[in-house]
Formats: sequence, structure tokens, C-alpha cells
Amino acid sequence: MSTHIGAASGDIAPTVLMPGDPLRAKWIAETFLEDARCYTEIRGMLGFTGTYKGRPVSVQGSGMGQPSFAIYANELMREYDVQTIVRVGSCGALTEKLAIRDLVIASGACTDSSMNRITFEGLDYAPVADFPLLREAAAAAPEAHVGLIFSSDSFYPTRPELSARMVDYGVLAVEMEAAALYTLAAKYGRRALAICTVSDHILTGEETSSQEREQTFGRMVEVALTAAAAVADAVA
Repeated sequence: MSTHIGAASGDIAPTVLMPGDPLRAKWIAETFLEDARCYTEIRGMLGFTGTYKGRPVSVQGSGMGQPSFAIYANELMREYDVQTIVRVGSCGALTEKLAIRDLVIASGACTDSSMNRITFEGLDYAPVADFPLLREAAAAAPEAHVGLIFSSDSFYPTRPELSARMVDYGVLAVEMEAAALYTLAAKYGRRALAICTVSDHILTGEETSSQEREQTFGRMVEVALTAAAAVADAVA
């Protein structure tokens, strides 16, 4: 039983989907999983376990930002021996190549966070996705955009032009969690992938509603479940 999750041993599946919003976790569990049950409500950060096509799968909310995400990802991997985590979240498009509701599969995550700089004493660690998961997700969603994303520590940055500059170097979108996920997965020797749906467009000002972000981003969940199942079958 961990501090921030509090689930009993065996309550959490080896594969976990992690949205930021706990209500999105509830929606995913109710929509995609069979016999889903809630294993934690601590701090309102809901977690559920059920089955998808006969395989056990959990869904755990993470909150917003890398510090919050890292708490839950650390405990899932360290205390509950979770082997695969797929972030299913929203992102902001930084380039005209993307449109609202497009899927972005993150091959790697740039960041302005100090978390890795502290860990690596100033060296620039490159957080990247698990390749088998990335390959399976890309095969399951040929319409998706595969490339770099930017994990920002600030939802309202004081210098937004800095993230925009990253577009010249291939960065597609901005979100707030993937770099922490990829780094922790490397630390624990686990599999990780971030799949995001474009919820707003930095260039055009378009955006989805909070209800749409909570309940209508089902395509990325399907892709995440398909990729995780394919990799689990391959390593079984």
C-alpha cells in the first residue's frame, strides 16, 4: 500500500493508462473496461481496475504537471510492480501540421523542467518512448502524428515564444507530463508511451470544452489499449 494510492497488493494491473483528469479515468474505466472497480479515491485521484478483451488493465489519474505525475508513476512502478504505463492526455498544437482532435504519439519529450537537471546534475537527459509500444501505437493509428512533444512546467508560461521556437526543431505539441514518465520508465526498466489528443491550438486559438476533454477523446484510449495488448502478447 503506497502513500498516495493506497491500493492493496494485486489491486493494480501490470498495464496502466494514465490520464491527468481523474474524471477522465472514471470515464475510461466505465467506457472501455469490463467489471471495473475503484481501488483508490485518495485526494480525489481516482484509480480503477477492470479487463479489456480479457486482459487486466488499470486506469489511474495523475493530476497536472510532472511533479504530480511523478508521484503516481513512481508508486505504480515501485510499489505495485506496474510494467507498462501509457499516458492518455491532451496537448496543445504548436504547428499548423496539427488540427484540433488530432492524435500525437510522442517519440520523445523535450522539457523545461528542472527535475531531470537535478537528477543528472545539469546534464541534458533525453527522455524517449518505449519503441515496441511506439511501433504498435503507430501501426494502430496510421492517422496519428509521431514525433517530439514539449513537456512544460508552466501552463501559463511567461515566455511562450520559447516553446514556439521548438517547432523549428520538430516539436509538434506541448503538454506537461511525458518527460517525467519516460525518465521514470527508464529508471525502473519499464515500458512507457504518451499518446495525446490535441485539445487546443496555440496558433489558431481553437480549443475543446472541458467536457469534450473529459469524455470524447476515445480514439487515443483505443490506440493505447491496442498497443499495450500487442506488446504484452509479444513478451508473454
